[in-house]
Amino acid sequence: MRGKRWFAALLSLCLMLSAAPALAAEEAPAPLPAWSYGMVADGYALGLFGDEISASHGQTVTMDQLETMTQVVAGKLALLEVETRPAAGEGLVVDTTRGGVVNALYQAAAAYAFPGVEEGPEAFLTSVGALAGDGTGLALDRPCTYLEAATMANSLILNLYDQQNAGSLGLLWKADNGAGNTLYLLGSIHTDVNNTYPVHRQLRDIILGADQVTFELDFNDQAQIAELAAMQVYTDGTTLADHISPELYQVTVKVAALLGMDEQTVSQYKAWALASTFQSLATLDETTSSNAMAIDLYVNAKAVNAGIPIDAVETYAFQGGIFDSLSPAYQETYLASGLLMMLDVDAMDQETRDALVAVLGEEALEPATQDYLQAQLDQISAMMDTWKNRDPEEFDRVFDKDAVLTSDDELNAKLFTGRDPGMIQYAAGYLSQEGSHTGLLVVGAGHMVGDTGIVQGLKDLGYTVEVVPDP
Repeated sequence: MRGKRWFAALLSLCLMLSAAPALAAEEAPAPLPAWSYGMVADGYALGLFGDEISASHGQTVTMDQLETMTQVVAGKLALLEVETRPAAGEGLVVDTTRGGVVNALYQAAAAYAFPGVEEGPEAFLTSVGALAGDGTGLALDRPCTYLEAATMANSLILNLYDQQNAGSLGLLWKADNGAGNTLYLLGSIHTDVNNTYPVHRQLRDIILGADQVTFELDFNDQAQIAELAAMQVYTDGTTLADHISPELYQVTVKVAALLGMDEQTVSQYKAWALASTFQSLATLDETTSSNAMAIDLYVNAKAVNAGIPIDAVETYAFQGGIFDSLSPAYQETYLASGLLMMLDVDAMDQETRDALVAVLGEEALEPATQDYLQAQLDQISAMMDTWKNRDPEEFDRVFDKDAVLTSDDELNAKLFTGRDPGMIQYAAGYLSQEGSHTGLLVVGAGHMVGDTGIVQGLKDLGYTVEVVPDP
């Protein structure tokens, strides 16, 4: 296989698979207080904290942690493009007390002319719901825990976005059967770029108002996740070195080392598992939060923390099987293209160049190919903008599903032709059940659009399907 078809899988992964296969499952976090469940998904997606919060949520926030949160708040508020105002905060003490945290967050907000900001730190944060007491006072002199600080910062961002009617809207449709059943359809783009978060309150309310949320996969099914993990590694006594060229193997080991993986670990994984990981990482950029939380994972976290039942259209074994059934030649090409996306062509050593050229051809390193690859990444960015602005027509134009369906790429065919019908059938089944139900179906946006997509499929079956009006 030669030519620019190497990169077809990039768009496919971002639009059609609910999560690129991970190389290792994360350990379950320690329990957080029940009162904090509602903010965890948003705070994590915004980058206000990471996995460490599970172990240190009750400890006093550090100045470094507070600085990180303040920077996130300042960056998100700047995107609102509210009129600026003279700097405020002279004489305010910033420390690790509750009052010091309030002062730090207030300074980030006070750079803008939000209503009531001139009233000062305590009054302003209280008025926007970012500061609350325990009935006896605000306890501003008490040391502030990491979780308390994160909750204040998260509430400040969300409430000010709500005040400005701002946030990502999502590619969202509403289907109903005319007899009490409603199914919201959220097309996901399985990446986190272009300042995806926060999402608009309208979408947050739809998530929390659902009786059930359904994804392509059940992200909480540990048995299925373990099954996928087993599919990603060789169990027949061979290693990666037995399935790709020696030269490409050495390049793979070098690149994986940059991600903290040693050769013994790398050698266990199949080419498609490594390729999927490399390509997913290559889509991230400086607009991505430190946690890179894909949309469907965010929705899952919101729903699980709210106690909403979760369902799935497909299984991990099914999705993993799509990749596992790729031909050996395709897998090697897929891996080489993933490596190329991770590397700087101008900084490559000769050994790396030779290994990639041997699989992808001389044109892989030419400027025209690099320009094409950048155009693919720009296309993902453009599609994310259509997601944020809820513009299905523009998304359909940018994505061009017809071109994907008519391509002869081995992976594209597997990702679409055998999957859209099952998703339409699932959606129709939900709408046809007895009683009154409100559900949310979250699958790759590529499955929603086009003549073979879920939206058109439900219309063909007689259901009413409309884009949800902007708030």
